[in-house]
Formats: sequence, C-alpha cells, structure tokens
Amino acid sequence: MTGIYNPLLVCLSLVVAFLASYTAMELSGGLNALASAKRRPIWLAGGAVSMGVGIWSMHFIGMLAFSLPIAVGYDFSITAASLVLAIGVSFLALATASRGALSRARLVVAGTIMGAGVAAMHFTGMQAMQMSPGIDYTFWKLALSLAVAIVASMAALWLAFTLRASNVENLVVKRLGAASIMAVAITGMHYLGMNAANFASGSLCLADAKLDANWLALAVTAMSSIVLVGTLALLGSHTSSLSISLKRANRQLHYLGTHDALTNLPNRQQLALHIAQSIDDSARRASPFAVLFVDLDGFKSINDSLGHGVGDDLLKVCAQRLRQDLRHTDIVARLGGDEFVIVVENAVEIASAVAVANGVLRRLSQEIVVNGLPLRVSASIGIAIHPRDGANADELLHSADAAMYAAKQSGRNTYRVFEPQMNHTALKSLILQRDLHRALSEHQLSVSFQPKFSVASQSVTGVEALIRWRHPELGDIAPLEFIPMAERSGLIVEIGEWVLREVCRNIAMWDAQGLPAISVSVNLSAIQFNVPDLVGRIDALLAAAGVDPSRLMFEITETTAMQNVDKTSRTIEALQLRGYAVAVDDFGTGYSSLGYLQRFRFDQIKIDGSFVRDLDSAGQRGSALLSAVVALARALQIEVVAEGVETESQFRTLGELDCDQMQGFLLSRPMPAADFVDFLGTMAERVCV
Repeated sequence: MTGIYNPLLVCLSLVVAFLASYTAMELSGGLNALASAKRRPIWLAGGAVSMGVGIWSMHFIGMLAFSLPIAVGYDFSITAASLVLAIGVSFLALATASRGALSRARLVVAGTIMGAGVAAMHFTGMQAMQMSPGIDYTFWKLALSLAVAIVASMAALWLAFTLRASNVENLVVKRLGAASIMAVAITGMHYLGMNAANFASGSLCLADAKLDANWLALAVTAMSSIVLVGTLALLGSHTSSLSISLKRANRQLHYLGTHDALTNLPNRQQLALHIAQSIDDSARRASPFAVLFVDLDGFKSINDSLGHGVGDDLLKVCAQRLRQDLRHTDIVARLGGDEFVIVVENAVEIASAVAVANGVLRRLSQEIVVNGLPLRVSASIGIAIHPRDGANADELLHSADAAMYAAKQSGRNTYRVFEPQMNHTALKSLILQRDLHRALSEHQLSVSFQPKFSVASQSVTGVEALIRWRHPELGDIAPLEFIPMAERSGLIVEIGEWVLREVCRNIAMWDAQGLPAISVSVNLSAIQFNVPDLVGRIDALLAAAGVDPSRLMFEITETTAMQNVDKTSRTIEALQLRGYAVAVDDFGTGYSSLGYLQRFRFDQIKIDGSFVRDLDSAGQRGSALLSAVVALARALQIEVVAEGVETESQFRTLGELDCDQMQGFLLSRPMPAADFVDFLGTMAERVCV
C-alpha cells in the first residue's frame, strides 16, 4: 500500500523546520550572552520546550502531509511521548551549543545522541499510527535516515556553537543561512525516514482517525509558529535589554576611565583631552585660556596623622569647593593625591584667572568638619596662560606646576603667575627631591644650635637644634625648602630621629667636657608627632646615648597640636611624665585658640617672629597683643619665648612686657656644632669670673 504527499503541508513542514532552526540559533546566542547563572536553567528549559515544539511540529506536519488510501489517526500518549523526546533532544542541543568549548569528541558524542534522539522521535511518532499489521522498514533506508539525522545534528550543533557569539560579522544573515541549511537537512532526514516505511496491503489504522488531517496540520502549524515567533520576540526583547545594559555598562566604564573614583572629577586623561580641545578652540577664536595647578598645603600631615579615611573625606569636600562658582565652560580635574587642575576658558586677561585663584583660596580656607574634627587647609596655586606659557597640555601643566612651587616657597596659601625663571626653581626642587634620599647616607646634613636668652639677664637659658643641608652642588638649602619635601616623601621620621641622635651625641660630648648643662629644644613635625610609638622611640634613643630626658624639650606647632586634640593631650602628658618638656612653636600663626593652652599644659610658648616685628611697625597695638599673651601664659605658669628678635627696640619692649626669654639675630645667630662648643666654653668662663 502506497501513500501520497500534500505539497502544501510539505512546504509548511519546511517553514516550521526553518523557524525551529533559526530559533535554535537565537536561543544558543541568548544563552551564551546570559549574565545571570541563576536564570540560565529557566531560559534553557524554556528554550528546550520552544525548540522541541518546533522540531516535533515539523515532524508531525510531515506525518500529516503523508496520506494513505485508508483513514489514519494517531495515538495521543505515543504522540505525546514523541514530543517529550523532541524537547529532550532540544535541551541537549542548547546545553551543548551555548556553553563550554565544542571539542571534536564532544561534537561527535553530542551529535550522535541528538541524531539518535531525533530518529527515535520520528519513529515513535510513526508508531503512534497504530498500524495493523505493523510498519515494515527497509533496513538500508532506515540506517541512511539515522546517519543523516546524526550528521545533520552535528552540523546543527557546530553552526549553533559557531554563531552563538554576538560579535560575529553579519550575524543575522549567517544565522538565516545556517537555519535554511538545517531546515533542509532536518526535513530531508524526516522524509527519508518516511520513505523507509512500507505499509502492507489491507493494513488498518487502529488509532482514532476522527480529526481531519489537513485542519490538524494547519492547527499544529499555527500553534508551533506562535510558539516559535513568540520565542524569537522574547529573545529580541532580551537581546535589546542586553544591548541597553551593555551600552550602560560601556558608558559606566568610559566614565570610570575618565573620572577620578574618589571625587568624581575628571582625571588626568580627561584633562589632557580637554586642554587639547581648548587649544584648538583657542586657535580658532584667538582667545587665551588659563591652567591653574592647585596643591593643598598640609594635606599629607592630616592624612598621615588622622588616617586615610579622614583624608579622603577632606579631599571630597575640597573637590566640591573647587567646583563652586566656576562657569560651565571651566573644569576641575584631579591629578592624584592632593593635586588638582582648573582650566579657565576665555582668560583674555590674567585678572580673570587671578580672580578664580582668589576664590579658590577663600573657599578652601574655610573650616571643614570631618567626623566631628574641625580642620583647615590652604592651597598653593600656580597659573599658566596659553599660548604664552605652553603650546600643549604637558608644557602648560609643567609651567603651572613650576608656578605652584613658587607659591609654596612664598609662604603657601597664595598664588603665583608663571614666569620663565620659575623653571629653574622647579628644576631645583626636582633635584632636591631626588637627592634628599642620599643626604643622610652621604653626611650632607648637620645640626646647628641657636641659643635662647633670658630677657632680664641676657644669660643663656637653653638652645634650639636646627637642621642644615649643604648640597654638594647647590650649596646651603634652607629648611623651608627641604623639610616639606621630607614630609611629603615620608623621610621626615628618619631625618627627625637622626637629628635627635645628633643632639644626644652633642649633649654627651658637652657633659664629658664639663660644659654647662643646658636644655636643647628639638622640633617635631606633625608626622613625627603622630608616630604611634613616639615616646618609646625617643626613650630608646636617649637611653642609647645616656642622656637624661630633662635635657630635652620638644617643640610642636599649633597646627600639629590642633589636628587631634585628644591625641595631642595624651602624647604631651606621656612626654612630660617621662621628664621631657614640651613647647608650642610659632604661636599665633595657626589656630591661636588661647583656651587650649590650659588643656595642653605646655611648658613653654614660643611667640612667632611676626608678632615681634609688629613691635616696631604696629606700635602700641603690637605691644598690646604680645602683652595679652604674656599675661595669660604667666597665669598658667608657662614660660614665654619671643622669636626673631633683631632690634634693640624690640628687646627693650620685651623687657617692659616682662617676657621671659628671647631668641634671634640680635644676640646670636645659629651656630655649627663646633662653634657652639666654643660658645659654651666662653659662657662657662664668664660664669666662673
């Protein structure tokens, strides 16, 4: 008994096979791009159902396309079993094509299992016809259909795996072509298997045959098409969502690559691009622009003493203040650390850049409260103008940096406009930073001593140790030049301990020679003062030299004292309990909170030289200020030392104000250690006489 095929249904089966193949391609790509591991099993199961329905529908429509001279029906349970086989085969195909590496062995094994599964689905579906007598198959045709199923499955897996990535060129066209090849292979395998079936004359179909085959085929086609098209639509929506997420991620990556993570300001890379664009715009408009290099003063001390958390919060606040009151055309960028750059567009006159610099200095000087701590910072600003001070970004930043160093050397908390000779200063600074590391090992550092005198008797009351650096090429380097460098580089702790060892060595030598036993003052930087085991380290140095703690006084600045009031109080108390004296240096230049004098219980106050100079220039007003400080110190039983005394009139006024001690060029300049030994010897002779 022979049958015939309905051409329309054959074409419908080919269309469904194409939709199923293309859906398989899209599903493998979608699963490959899926970021969430938790959602992958859900997508894999849903995709297997969709793809399985498509393959099974193609098979079932192909079965319906074949008609026999007898009424034909299909057993529901066996037909459902064939559908389950189709879904299982689809699950295997998607799992294989969407992850891992598709080795040759894996392709062969998976393709063989998948082909066998497709063949099993086909012949199970044919078994659902419940023919009596049963269907007889031509063996070679059966084997050929199985081989075609396996080869087609391998080809399908390889194509799906190859085209699963989203970055393949002409991806849609290639997937459409691959789906067409797969559709032809799948339908060819199906009809080859159908051709292998032989129906005996007089055969009967025992399955229910009440439904019209044509309408059933159309219904299955419509339902499977809806499932497949719906799956493709869902994949398209998912792909669109992935595309949007990818674009958002790319934007975020670009932002992170061009902005500073801490302050959200543009970074060095973005700054260079902006300056390059400003140079092009300036050439077209013949309008200059300015580059301001901003470096925070004293930030390292705060960062080292109070912790990086406080330092980071301080930088965020400073970044916000730098952005304030700027035009939308101007930008602020962070180069790193405590260095910022402001680009001021259309700076036709230098005055416009200077106005921005003054605004920055004013805003930064306002008190900043971080974690309940009141802090103050200032800034040194260098200004460079394009095209006068540089033709490109590197030259402009170099010039602005040189001007910033000039501002630092001018006392900080100020700005300087670039001048050509500043390049020499900047070069010198670089040389000093490089050579400071060798200064200790090559014995370029030394300690000088400047006496302190009683105002009443002019006798020596003590001496201050002052570090000096004689560079082999540049000569004498002022402490104000290299001490900030030592603080920024972290060498200040090592240098400070070297100074203390030198002081102890000289004290031991003076005592051995029978010279007068005087107290020596040693300056502690903010970084040194906040070393966790400061007192223990000092004790170890003095014990090694055999020097009594009573011979040493440590000087700290107001700014250092006020960075962490509680910690300062504890450290001062610990030093004093060990027998050391503690003085506040440069009093009047920092916080000038007289109320803290009682809390800190200093042994000595050293009035800054600017107050002493005011005795000559400010007359009675200068005397009144100094008199108030002396009176308060006297009430608190704290000695007062006036620094920078250079004239007889200043000396007389200090006597009238009942100041305790004085220090300055009027009575003695700092002396090298050898000269100071002679000075002490002369002083001892006077006492003997």
